Amino acid sequence: MKIVHITLASVAALSLVACAAETPAEDTTADTTAMAEDMAPAGTIVEVAQGNEIFSTLVTAVTAAELGETLSGAGPFTVFAPTNDAFGKLPDGTVEKLTTEDKETLKSILTYHVVEGSVDAAALTSAIAAAGDAGHTITTVNGAELTATVVDGGVVLTDAAGNTAKVTSTDVAASNGLVHVIDTVLMPM
Repeated sequence: MKIVHITLASVAALSLVACAAETPAEDTTADTTAMAEDMAPAGTIVEVAQGNEIFSTLVTAVTAAELGETLSGAGPFTVFAPTNDAFGKLPDGTVEKLTTEDKETLKSILTYHVVEGSVDAAALTSAIAAAGDAGHTITTVNGAELTATVVDGGVVLTDAAGNTAKVTSTDVAASNGLVHVIDTVLMPM
């Protein structure tokens, strides 16, 4: 019964506000449509990557490593997603060799970019701040660790080999987690 009273009170309050308005209501159909499209649930991490051309090499690698189904699962996952340009920094022929001849290494590299749980930028930067100068250690799905630090105001990930990747975009929402875009492929060995 409380819900009915609250609902009726809300309707009454909105009616009073609407009656008190002196200006005619403007047509917000276009705004409402745009908001509905923005609020539509994002696809899975794989679908988000497939929908953006800057991740075409990543999508090819995920497919070759047979990780598409896993990264489309319930999660949640956080993926540090290298762009095509990041893959382009690898020595010539590396991506082709990994996707055709060395899929186990490819799978290890790709799972090194995945963290269990949904870790947004605010949580990551808070963890880095709490960790101090040594940086925040992140355990990836493949079991190896990354170190996250803040350098010149941006988050930088350092891999096991000492290579660094800058996070260039954060909190890309997916239905099963988040994607943070990085500019370098990280290596677990």
